[in-house]
Amino acid sequence: MKKIPFVTKEKIEEITKTYPTPFHIYDEKGIRENARAVKEAFSWNKGFKEYFAVKATPNPFLINILHEYGCGCDCSSMTELMLSDAVGMKGSDIMFSSNDTPAEDYAYAAKLGAIINLDDITHIDFLENILGKLPETMSCRYNPGGIFQMSNGIMDNPGDSKYGFTTEQLFEGFGILKEKGVKNFGIHAFLASNTVTNEYYPQLAGQLFELAVKLKEETGVKVSFINLSGGVGIPYTPEQEPNDIRVIGDGVREVYEEILVPAGMGDVAIYTEMGRFMMGPYGALVTQAIHEKHTYKEYIGVDACAVNLMRPAMYGAYHHITVLGKEEAPCGHKYDVTGSLCENNDKFAIDRMLPEIEKGDYLVIHDTGAHGHAMGYNYNGKLRSAELLLKEDGSVQLIRRAETPKDYFSTLDCFEVFEKLSD
Repeated sequence: MKKIPFVTKEKIEEITKTYPTPFHIYDEKGIRENARAVKEAFSWNKGFKEYFAVKATPNPFLINILHEYGCGCDCSSMTELMLSDAVGMKGSDIMFSSNDTPAEDYAYAAKLGAIINLDDITHIDFLENILGKLPETMSCRYNPGGIFQMSNGIMDNPGDSKYGFTTEQLFEGFGILKEKGVKNFGIHAFLASNTVTNEYYPQLAGQLFELAVKLKEETGVKVSFINLSGGVGIPYTPEQEPNDIRVIGDGVREVYEEILVPAGMGDVAIYTEMGRFMMGPYGALVTQAIHEKHTYKEYIGVDACAVNLMRPAMYGAYHHITVLGKEEAPCGHKYDVTGSLCENNDKFAIDRMLPEIEKGDYLVIHDTGAHGHAMGYNYNGKLRSAELLLKEDGSVQLIRRAETPKDYFSTLDCFEVFEKLSD
C-alpha cells in the first residue's frame, strides 16, 4: 500500500507562515470516514459502542468529532476522566479501565457514573471500601495467560502481562460481585497489540463468547456486554495491507450468532476500545530538515525530536517518511533521520532509503495520530509542539498550541525567581 500524505507541500508552506514546524496535523475527513465505517461495521449489534482510547490522542477537538458518531471514551486516569467529562461524556459514555488504581481515581469515575472495569480481584474490596456500595454494572478484565497464537503466528504473550484476572479469579470474582449486589456484568480482554489481520477480533470474540456462556451457566450472572478492547492495528509499513473493519465486524457477527445466540445471549452488547485504528493513520508529524552531517553515516537533522514522537526511540518502531515535493523522486540516498536530543536513539529512521534531502525540505512522518503527541515529554528542556486540524473545507484550525518556556517553568512557582525564568 503506497503511503500518500493527506497534506501537500503547498499546503504545508502555507501553514508554516502561521504555525512553525514541528507540529502534528490531523485529517478531519479521514477521521470522519473511518468513524463512520466502524459504526457501520458493527451496526448489526444493537448495543455496540466504540470507547475511544483517550490515551492515544487526548485532544477534545478530536474526541468531539468521534462523539458525533456515537463514540464514548476509554479512560485510564483521573485527568483522562476529567477531559471526558469536560467534552460532555456522561455515565455509560465512559469506560474506566485502569490498573494499580489510586482510590481517588475510582471515586471520581464513580462520581461520573462511568462503567468501572476492574483489573484485579483484590480491587473488589478496595473499591467497595471507597464507595461503600458497588455499582450495579461492573466489568472485569480477563487475562487467560499463556501465549496468544493465531493462524499467522504468535501475536502476543498475555502470560507476561501485568493486566487482568486469571480464569479462576474471574469466576470467583463474578460470584463475589454478584453477592455484593452487582446485576450487570461485562468482560474485557486485550490479548494482542497492533494486529494487522482481520482475524484478531473474531478469534478473540470467540474465546470471550465461550467464556461468557460458561460464566452465565456456572455463576448465574447476566453478562450485559463484552469489550474486545483495542489491538486492531494499522499498517505502519507500505508492505502491509490495512485491516478491513467491515470484514472484522462481519467476522465477529458470525461467531456471535454461532455461540451467544444459541445460548440465549443474543442481547449482549459488543464494545471496542480502539485508539490506534480510530486515529493513527489520520495524524502526521511535520518537520523540517535543518542540518546535514557527513561522518561515518549520512545524517539529516530535523527540528522535531523524540519528544514529539517517541515510538521510534522507545520501541524501534517504523514510521514511514515522505519528503514533500519529492514523492516521485528515486529513493537513492541512505540516511539516519535524527532529532536534537542528547540521546543516540533519537532517530526517526535508521539507514532509510529516501530521496535526496536538502536543508529546508519538509518531511511528513506518517501515522502519528495515535500515541504520537500524547507520549510527548520535556527531556532536555524540549517543548511539546502544536496540534493542528486540517478541516474538510481545507482550512486549518489550531487545536493545541505549542508549549512555551513559560509552560515549562510554570511548576517552579515555588522558586523565588520564577517570574524571571518565565519571561
